Amino acid sequence: MAENEDLNGSTPPELLSMPLPRDVFEQVEQDIQQAGGAWSEPPEYQDAIGRTMFDLPSSEDHTVTVLLSKDDIQKAPSQALVRIRSIIDNDHRTYLGIVVKGPFAEPDGLRGDAPIMITTAVRGGIFMPRYHGRVQVELLGEEVGDVVIPPRLRPLPNSPVFVLESAETTSILKLGGDIPLGVPVGYETIEAAIPSDKKAVLPRHLGILGTTGGGKSTTVSSLISNFQQAGIATIVIDTEGEYTEIYQPTRDPAMLTALEKRGKQPRGVDHVAVYHLVGRATTCPDKERAKAFSLQFSQLSPYLVMGMLDLNADAQQPRYQKAYDIARRMLQAMTIFPANEEEKQQLFELDEMETGYPRMTVEHMYDVVRACGEIASGGKKPEDFEKPEYRLYSKDFAQHRALFREIFKREDLKQITHPTSWFVIQGKLSQLVRLKIFDNPAAGSLKYSDLTLPGTVSIIDLSDTDSPQVNNLVIAEFLRGLMEAQNKNYDEAEKRGAPQHRTMIIIEEAHEFLSKERIRQMPVLYQQVARIAKRGRKRWLGLVFVTQLPQHLPDEVLGLINNYILHKIGDANVISSLKRSLGVVDDSLWQRLPNLAPGQALVAMSSFARPLLVNIDPAPCKLRMVE
Repeated sequence: MAENEDLNGSTPPELLSMPLPRDVFEQVEQDIQQAGGAWSEPPEYQDAIGRTMFDLPSSEDHTVTVLLSKDDIQKAPSQALVRIRSIIDNDHRTYLGIVVKGPFAEPDGLRGDAPIMITTAVRGGIFMPRYHGRVQVELLGEEVGDVVIPPRLRPLPNSPVFVLESAETTSILKLGGDIPLGVPVGYETIEAAIPSDKKAVLPRHLGILGTTGGGKSTTVSSLISNFQQAGIATIVIDTEGEYTEIYQPTRDPAMLTALEKRGKQPRGVDHVAVYHLVGRATTCPDKERAKAFSLQFSQLSPYLVMGMLDLNADAQQPRYQKAYDIARRMLQAMTIFPANEEEKQQLFELDEMETGYPRMTVEHMYDVVRACGEIASGGKKPEDFEKPEYRLYSKDFAQHRALFREIFKREDLKQITHPTSWFVIQGKLSQLVRLKIFDNPAAGSLKYSDLTLPGTVSIIDLSDTDSPQVNNLVIAEFLRGLMEAQNKNYDEAEKRGAPQHRTMIIIEEAHEFLSKERIRQMPVLYQQVARIAKRGRKRWLGLVFVTQLPQHLPDEVLGLINNYILHKIGDANVISSLKRSLGVVDDSLWQRLPNLAPGQALVAMSSFARPLLVNIDPAPCKLRMVE
């Protein structure tokens, strides 16, 4: 039995409480001094929030694991920018990174699912061991002077990690601008904004996509308000009548609370005008603000009209083109167009892939198609068209019956066959005639130059049309007219050396206008939109496509878009399709897309250094479908 042990082999309690001899402490102090003195953190690590960890077999390229102390976990939220100084072994490289996963809290020396953790929890106990934090950081680049280059190497283990200040984060992520979008997730003092005067941003077109209830309308109305304040002319194709009251401040309690939290005030949008088709109602309660308009049939390309009317390629389209040629010759013979030498010169420059024949009306086409159908069926001869009892819907043709007859007499009537096809075309044209939306004297045509004035907001209310075909005709005509007006604005500004007119066109429910099926049936429509999109980039004309069914948009349309605001999307196939278009978005953001809260969005703008999750700003103006 050892000395100081009792019969049971244990040390008596009175000996355990005895103080240690002084020479023990003296020896320890000597050992400390020989080792270099008391430990202190190296100056290179001061103010660091964490250190890089060793790599594991599951580690991925361009990412590093960073461990944080318990007190520093909240300092590295998701999307926080960090600087890593690789100072081990005289490496002396500095890297920039962004937190893409975490922060996660993990117990020291234990797994988070250790039996002791589970047992105490399920039995109602509390076992709180010491713990630390862990985040996954994606490397953005290596800092070389004031330049960030792609990283060639990785930070070494135990490298100190520092969080960047708000101003430096804003600068590196390039979040500055005069059009605020919202606050990036994980931040409180940083605002994500885009510049309104850079051609490399808005004119490169924007897609706002997401399921119903994700916050698209709030995003659109907030953008409209900011566009207007930035002096941008904004045209909204509103198929649901949702934005016809944005000139009023919001009264929605949830929106007011969100505005107060952001330090913003509710306010209506200035300089708003609401346009609606003649004979159709508008949801705008301010009748002085609402203006009726009619379309000009002559502005519509015949190829576009054939697609909109869904004429088949084998029988109906060739006959429509035949009738179009006959109507064109009649207008020339009656000197309706061209009526002078200047208009003759215009005729040589006419591009019927872009526009129709000047001064041709839908009644002109209807009369010619009807006459061809009656000739094909054997019911009428050209001589019958001159008789007063034969009804001609066009006043021009009714006043020139002899010429109307003469043009048909010059035609090879044996080629005007198959009355059934003619009657189908006649029936579809009669629907356009009955709509009375073309060349209606009760309402004037739109002056597109007025719609492109700086700071104006034009809402095109199509909520009462109840016809996708009519909506598509209106949208197609608006795109053409606005492109023509913007071309003139651009040329005049170049001559005078004046600032360019900036114009944005927002197309709601874009999937109804540019669906995959419609693109296949109407390649001319896509070609027209593609031309406008490509030319518009140089002339400061931007397109915004808004849809809750992005899966219906063809890849050709997605290829025109360079900027995205993606609200909640749960369809894996849609996300997979978008991945092909936005290869710059990392997987961690895609994984969060199906679970975004209303108002949150994945924002990928060409001005940003990288895509970010953003809490979109609330709308200060009134939305009909929300309030």
